[in-house]
Amino acid sequence: MPTYHALALFSGGLDSILAAKLMQSLGHNVLGLHFSSPFFGHPQRISAWEQEYSLPIIPIDIGQDFVDLLAAFPPHGFGKVLNPCVDCKIHMLRRAKELLPAFGASYIISGEVLGQRPMSQRADTLHIIRNKAQVRDLLLRPLSAGLLPPTPMEESGLVDRSELFSIAGRSRTQQYALAQSLGITTIPAQAGGCRLGERESVRRYWPILQAICEPRVDDFDLANAGRQLWRMHNSRPQHWLVIGRDNTDNERLLPLTRPDDYIFMLADFPGPLALARPTRDAWPIALVQEAASCVVSFAPKARKAGSPVQVIVRHNNKEWPLWVPPPFAHNFAEPPAWAQTRECIRAKTKELSQSVCSKTCMQTDTQE
Repeated sequence: MPTYHALALFSGGLDSILAAKLMQSLGHNVLGLHFSSPFFGHPQRISAWEQEYSLPIIPIDIGQDFVDLLAAFPPHGFGKVLNPCVDCKIHMLRRAKELLPAFGASYIISGEVLGQRPMSQRADTLHIIRNKAQVRDLLLRPLSAGLLPPTPMEESGLVDRSELFSIAGRSRTQQYALAQSLGITTIPAQAGGCRLGERESVRRYWPILQAICEPRVDDFDLANAGRQLWRMHNSRPQHWLVIGRDNTDNERLLPLTRPDDYIFMLADFPGPLALARPTRDAWPIALVQEAASCVVSFAPKARKAGSPVQVIVRHNNKEWPLWVPPPFAHNFAEPPAWAQTRECIRAKTKELSQSVCSKTCMQTDTQE
């Protein structure tokens, strides 16, 4: 296995490219680590990146770890939407630290820029991330190194501090100039790149965190596909139905199917394929019938026929027909609008914060 001087967190964004390429230009052998989950990452692009930037890159799947972090609510909270940026970076750095011995590397590179992001790239937060990840003596942030305390790598002479940069703030003027000096001509678009920072995506994800006690990666893969519908119980999402919006969606849903999922297909009319995922127990037949009725309501030709429509249902390797009569009524609906979702997230966060505070106070009283 090849060995390297450093492992670089490589998202594919401009800052991560610049940090890795800068250290490479200074004679350091760098390996990029591309982390992926249902919310971020593009491992399918690695081959193209390697050719474009002449940098070796390997994929690191942290999907289930990240889902577990979300389900437990991240200790350092969320950004404006559902983005746990601080805990995300801590986790990536911990994983990178674990991988250092395997590649003979002695330090970690990150493309963070001081003051670029309000939550995760303030000076105090950068120190928290470094300390919580336990990489105090291993982490180099070459783009803002001149504005940060010297690292052991600089103090030992392994890295020449005078060759590093002092970039700060949200302007990318200095990054563009550095890219030009490094011969980087393909500049990725400026974007967060994480679905947890997108309101419409979070509307899809939040019901899962409310309805499923131990969500899995493929739950969020499913949330990224099709039209998301939920049937509520006591104002909480309980029964989940995903309906394909077109043939591409239909083809995407089938590989995501688990044995205990329900698949719905119209027998005699063109229409969507649908997947229902039980969040707890198997569905009663009345609920399966209602879901079938919902599926027919999204098939214009079947709906206009004005007569019962046959729907084929598959579940646990069994298949049977259901006849669905008009008017195809159902109680499935899209997730709440962002404003309502945001209030639910805030309420849950406040509830958990108070719970943690209460436990801390009780522990303090006991110690006293």
